[in-house]
Amino acid sequence: MTRILVLQGPNLNRLGSREPARYGRKTLEEIHGEILRMGEREGFSPVFFQSNHEGALVDRIHQAGDEGISGIVANLGAYTHTSIAIRDAILAVGLPVVEVHLSNVYSREPFRSRSLIADIAAGVIGGLGPVVYRLGILGLLDCLEQRKQDPAPH
Repeated sequence: MTRILVLQGPNLNRLGSREPARYGRKTLEEIHGEILRMGEREGFSPVFFQSNHEGALVDRIHQAGDEGISGIVANLGAYTHTSIAIRDAILAVGLPVVEVHLSNVYSREPFRSRSLIADIAAGVIGGLGPVVYRLGILGLLDCLEQRKQDPAPH
């Protein structure tokens, strides 16, 4: 079965209570529950990890590369804009990544419109609230299927 790492960065453990006007009222646990149900329907197994610590996220990406994870859907929060270490970890494992954001980062502060991940990601989805995870997973599954059909690097 296809295993997908759903990687959550800093402050996402506060969803539901953190700036609900911007991020909504769903908790991270509720979002993960939706993804679990989607996995049952679509035939993939999600693996969840959230950390507020950059090094822990880097370590988890490395672990994903060693344990047969097929791809990553990542909401790296503020690390999207700052972490060369996370970018390098993604490049080191060679797994396809879809970057997701709950809010529209392009309608916010100018520093949020710069992603250190977007140019190495299979795709980027943002601004639609929690549905970005489901859309990101569908995009990742499609990307993985395309790679099976055409194994040349993308």
